[in-house]
Amino acid sequence: MKNNKWLLMIGLLVASNLCWAYGGGGSSSSKACDKPKFTDFNPAENAEVAPGTNFSFKASKNTYPNTIKVVVKDTPITLKTETSSSGVFEVSGQLPDSLKNTYARIAITADAQSNCKGSAGWLLKVKE
Repeated sequence: MKNNKWLLMIGLLVASNLCWAYGGGGSSSSKACDKPKFTDFNPAENAEVAPGTNFSFKASKNTYPNTIKVVVKDTPITLKTETSSSGVFEVSGQLPDSLKNTYARIAITADAQSNCKGSAGWLLKVKE
């Protein structure tokens, strides 16, 4: 009877190890989504600005620069993108002159090298 208990316990340990090996816990071979990150928004969030104000931000190294898009109040914005010495992308644009006495969100989207999409943005108060 004692031998049967030991065999049962060994069988359960082997079975539980097989379950973990099949799919439990993360694996270093699984590819995680590494979304592009956007930082250093200028002017700052909720700042009061004039129509036509220039804005800028940085996009992480893993961003495909030709996929960076900015929309402000349903208006696509023409962007200038430069690569810094650290590999980060410095992006700049200009608010439309037609925006007056309103809040405007600078909405950013882009693709990363890991085939993940990222988005961010910030809100500005546009005064005449």
